[in-house]
Formats: sequence, structure tokens, C-alpha cells
Amino acid sequence: MDKKAWILSVDMGYGHQRAAYPLKDIAEEKILTANVDYVTNRKEKLLWRASQSGYEAVSRAKNIPLIGESIFNLYDKLQSISPFYPFNLLEKPNGNVYFLKALVNMGLCKELLEHVKEKDIPIITTHFIPSLAADYNGFENIFSIITDTDINRVWVSDDPKKSKIKFLTPTRHASMRLLKYGVESCNIFITGFPLPKENIGENQEIIKKDLLKRIRKLDPKERFINVYKDVIEKYLGELPSKVSRPLTLCYMVGGAGAQKDIGIKVVKSLKEKIEKGEIKLILVAGIREDVKNYFEFELEKISLNGNENVKVIYENSKMLYFENFNRELRDVDILWTKPSEMSFYTALGLPIIIAPPVGAHEFFNQRWLTHIGSGFAQDEPEYVKDWLFYVLESGRYAEAAWDGYMRAPTMGTYRIEKIIKDGVIDICEGDFTDLR
Repeated sequence: MDKKAWILSVDMGYGHQRAAYPLKDIAEEKILTANVDYVTNRKEKLLWRASQSGYEAVSRAKNIPLIGESIFNLYDKLQSISPFYPFNLLEKPNGNVYFLKALVNMGLCKELLEHVKEKDIPIITTHFIPSLAADYNGFENIFSIITDTDINRVWVSDDPKKSKIKFLTPTRHASMRLLKYGVESCNIFITGFPLPKENIGENQEIIKKDLLKRIRKLDPKERFINVYKDVIEKYLGELPSKVSRPLTLCYMVGGAGAQKDIGIKVVKSLKEKIEKGEIKLILVAGIREDVKNYFEFELEKISLNGNENVKVIYENSKMLYFENFNRELRDVDILWTKPSEMSFYTALGLPIIIAPPVGAHEFFNQRWLTHIGSGFAQDEPEYVKDWLFYVLESGRYAEAAWDGYMRAPTMGTYRIEKIIKDGVIDICEGDFTDLR
């Protein structure tokens, strides 16, 4: 891969940096973080810090008795997304758009943009602030990766007809929303969400191998396999007769550290099956040391700390965390997560158990997962030992894994790299059809 691009993200939760990580091979210099790299102005530092602190505080505040829900609802209203129907134009900017433009005019992202001016190469962003800052400052070769199935008007400039931003979307629905916001169809391209290449393979050789094993683990009674074996093997190859590892469930905590208690409820319910080796549980703390310590403390209390069938994933940097997590993900059979950017990982052939959404965009991600048939709203975590295996024996999780792979776009990273390599866009122009 000879041609490079500036890859710009932000440090807010995990979603935007997780979307940038798979593009590291084409990153000029490195993946740049807009609220960290080339930010020396004290005013801008304080502004970025306040934005991140507000996001994390509000995410955690939702669980505070009495006042938490009110605080969260007020914040969520600012991020709300208009109803999708009826199909009408919503070109008029909202207050968020005007506010962001004012911040850009005051110098938000100024030093970073001065740096990327040094090389006239494409700018690819995974957050709306650096993409709009570049647009308002006269840059032309800008690509904005949409990181949810539906988005607030703030992702689009105040005058979308004059904007130079080209949008790379994960789904047809996100593309249609951009049309409603006034973006020209020639500037909207469905690529799929950028997923890690180490979990896919250039010819999907990795994803197919892993999915064959996963389907075998997710269908112990062969109820799905008996009906669809010929179709499965046509697309993926020969099913293995046996997979030696235990059924593996992965529970993820978001970047703000919310919902960590659900993970421990799951552990307690599955304790007997973990000890018998019937299931392996991975608890993902990400870069949150407080969450790691909480998991380890609770595991110690129930005598599971150190058990080979329970693992806590923690790293002190996001890039190391993404690398480690992607490696472990290859042997995961079921992913339990709130419907964040991780919703798109269903394209790897992963059934998703959906923890309660945090924010309007996650509500729409949940609807998308259930619509394509690969996601299930969680039942009571305290009783997971009952309902998880009840569903497992029906073959429904195997079917969900298949639906995720077949119905969600898988090759987003490779398509985005192709755009940079070829210097042209020849995929999906004006055709809002999801791509596997």
C-alpha cells in the first residue's frame, strides 16, 4: 500500500478510535487524535477535556438514583435524531451545527490542520469535529467515516451543498439520513464500517475459518446446520466436525466504564458452568483500570480469579487494547455489548446480546441489529445460565452469526483503502445497497 492519508480521530470513549485503528496501514505519520495531538493552546485543551469529561460523566450518571436519568435525558436531547419517517429534507442546521462552527472559527483544530497542510493527501476522519473543521477551513480532499447507523445533524456542515466532505457510511440507513440532511448523493458511499483486517483477511480467509468454528459451537443440536449445511459450506467451506475450545462469551464495558455490574452478574450466574469448563467468559475492561480492579475484586470474592475459563482484557493504551481484543475475538462465539460501534462487529459473524443502549445513536444501532437478525436485547443477566443455553440449543445463535456475516458489510477497511490507492471512488455511488 503506497498511498497514504491523514487519519484523524478523537479520544472520546472507544468508538472513533476503534474505527480508525484498522486504517493504521495507510496512516501518514500515525493515527492522529484531534483532541490530543498538536493541541498546545490551553483554551483548546480545556475545551476538548470538558467535552470528553461531559460525555463520560453523563454516561455514568444514568445509573445514579433519582437524578441520573434526568441528567442523561437532558444530555441525550442535545444528541437526539429526528424520526426517520416521513421522508422529508432536514437541511436546516440545528443549534449543534452553529455551535460547532463557532468553535472552529475560534480556532478548534487549528494547530492540527496546520500540521496536515504539510502534505496534500486525503484526510480521513472518524469524528465530525475534525472533518467539519477541515471543511470550514477550505480543505477539499476530506472523507468522513460515519460510526453509527443513524446520526445527528451535527455531522453535516451548515451548507451541505457547498461542503467538500465525502461520507463513507456503514449502512444504507446512514446514507439515507445524509440525503435527508441535504448531502448530495455523489458525496455518499457505502463502504461498511472499518473492521480489523486481522479478523477478516484480504480474501475473507480468516473470517470464514473462524465463522465455521463458531457455527459449530453455537449449534450443539445441529438444528441450524441440518437445514443450511449446503449453503454454509458453499460460502464458507467445510464445517469442522468438532471444536475443542469451550463455548466463549465476551462481555464488554464501554469507554465511560458504565454497566460493569452486568458483567459480574453474568459471572455469578455462570459460575458453575465456568468451573465445569462448559463456558469461557471474557470480561473486557478496555483501558479502564478501575473496571479491571472491580472485575478482579469481584472474581476473587467468588473464587474465580485465576480460573482458566475467565479472562479480563485490560491494556494501558487504546491501540494495545484494540490489538489484544481483536486477537481474542477470533475465538469468541457470542458478543455481549451495548449497541455502540461494536454493533458493526456482527459482520464478523458474531451474534450480539445487546446491553441497554446509552444515547439516541445506540438506540438506532440496536434497531439495526434486530432488523438484520443478528442481535438480541439482553434478558435478565442474573438468569443468563438459563436463557443463554435455552436459546443455544435452538440453533438461533448460529443463525444470528450467519445473518450478521451475510447482512452486515464486512469489507469496509479494504474498500476505504481502495479509495485511497486508486484515487477514485467507484463503489456504491448513488446505489444505497448494503455490501457484504
